[in-house]
Amino acid sequence: MQALIKQIRTYLNMSQDEFARHLNVRYLTVNRWENGHSLPNKLAQSKIYEICKANKVPVYDMTLERIRSIADATVMPYGRVLLYHGSKSGIVGNIEPKSRPQCDFGKGFYMGTEVSQALTLICDYEKSKLYLTSVDLSDLQVVEVSADIDWAMLVAYHRGKMEKIAGTPFYEKYRNITLNKDLVIGSIANDRMFYVIDNFFIGNITDSALVNSLAALQLGKQYVAISEKGCNAVKNEKEIEISWLERLFIKDVAEENRAKGVSMANDICKNYRREGLFFDELLDQARNGGT
Repeated sequence: MQALIKQIRTYLNMSQDEFARHLNVRYLTVNRWENGHSLPNKLAQSKIYEICKANKVPVYDMTLERIRSIADATVMPYGRVLLYHGSKSGIVGNIEPKSRPQCDFGKGFYMGTEVSQALTLICDYEKSKLYLTSVDLSDLQVVEVSADIDWAMLVAYHRGKMEKIAGTPFYEKYRNITLNKDLVIGSIANDRMFYVIDNFFIGNITDSALVNSLAALQLGKQYVAISEKGCNAVKNEKEIEISWLERLFIKDVAEENRAKGVSMANDICKNYRREGLFFDELLDQARNGGT
């Protein structure tokens, strides 16, 4: 955190003494923070947060820059893909496919190409951890799913929303997509995507509105190890510390992005409200022999 404190102070064009007076602490305290001899407590970090907000200091961008510089400096052997993983309580023991069964692609170990998505998942949890991970795809059975209706129906299958048509060819099609696979690559499910796809499942929007919303969101990719073999191909490269101050700014940006995404999705959904089929209509069609 010492580099961030100095970066903030420099952005504000303040000396250590001026910065200390704004925070109502001693000059030596700021000096010790910047030298890494101590860390500001939550009260001090709250004051820094308020000063940064008032002066529009881009702490979130500074955080992303720091994390990406760590990633850029991490050398990967040929064949390994570098990714981000956010854990609410930290990783203990071996990597296993043990997330909640009704996640996007079922039980698995989820990683993503976008650090912002991993940070959004963990910013509300004080004991959470951010990891740089890598996975070797060379010997895995991999399936990649585009952000389209097949992606949505695969999510529906794993969330148990297709059970009433179990046994139909439509149901079997999506069951077989991840059957005997080691790793799934699909679009990242962030807050904006959750909003859109949940509205599809409850019948507020059609499949046409869903697909056009997903395309407009320009989401990154998530890599999900869903088998033991897939998890064995994953390696934790580094654990990256996220300060409480940084978490405050991550929460702010997450809320702003969610609001923007919801607004954009609503506009798209209005434009396509008369096109396509609703989720229940797709299931009824499948039950009656359609595909």
